[in-house]
Amino acid sequence: MEIKDHYLKGDNINKYIKSPNHSGNYRTGYLDTIIMHYTAGPLKPSVNTLTNPRVKASAHVVIDRDGSITQLVPFNVIAWHAGKSSYGGRKGFNKYSIGIEIVNSGPLTKSGNVYRSWFGSAYNPSEVIEAIHRNQTRPKYWHVYTEEQIQVVKDLSRLLIEQYGIKQILGHEEIAPRRKTDPGPAFPLDRIREKLLSESRDVDEEHDLPDEGRITANSLNIRELPKSGGAKVAKPLKKGTKVKILDESNGWYKVSTEVEGWVFGKYVEPE
Repeated sequence: MEIKDHYLKGDNINKYIKSPNHSGNYRTGYLDTIIMHYTAGPLKPSVNTLTNPRVKASAHVVIDRDGSITQLVPFNVIAWHAGKSSYGGRKGFNKYSIGIEIVNSGPLTKSGNVYRSWFGSAYNPSEVIEAIHRNQTRPKYWHVYTEEQIQVVKDLSRLLIEQYGIKQILGHEEIAPRRKTDPGPAFPLDRIREKLLSESRDVDEEHDLPDEGRITANSLNIRELPKSGGAKVAKPLKKGTKVKILDESNGWYKVSTEVEGWVFGKYVEPE
């Protein structure tokens, strides 16, 4: 899977169905967020809704139960998925975000040994979890997401992070907590965003590692390991010593001068 000219290309891309429900391009520097949603219905009626000009709603993509993707709006164009929303001091998240809709029925009602959606579909217990929503206090029954969907969400999100510099991943339930419950507790939102955004931070740190620096402390120990208890590998480096910076770990730099070792990065001024 890849993004070319703001459209997805790849084997699991189902089709492109153009939605008329969108605004212009994002303003420079505005796009920095992914918003996760559930459709609260099957694929076909959900796509029909999101491409209906009378409904005035859309999203960039819809991910079906088998992991196949239908794209409705190119990624450089504002889709209408967030509605009235606010988070972190900003309002109106359509203009800041890409919307991912995941086919899922949301909250369910138990009837005997069967669980039913608001639109009447029935589900077996293996397709259901009981959990408390982050914005609620009592447990409910929720339709589970498939492994294929979760994997595709992660793969797609990685692409979007790399392509568009995404900095945060939020649920609709977080930007509109009084109105929305998607993607709900059946979706591992916290775990996914922590993993994806930490990967992104690690890449940024690797790219930002300076090549050279100078010691700013009067005397700085150089150690075998990146920790204060690590064995010293040479005499302390003097102020002004020029070093090559080879690696970074938890605030320590691995440097090369006459020897190689680890020094506390706070006392190395990049050049």
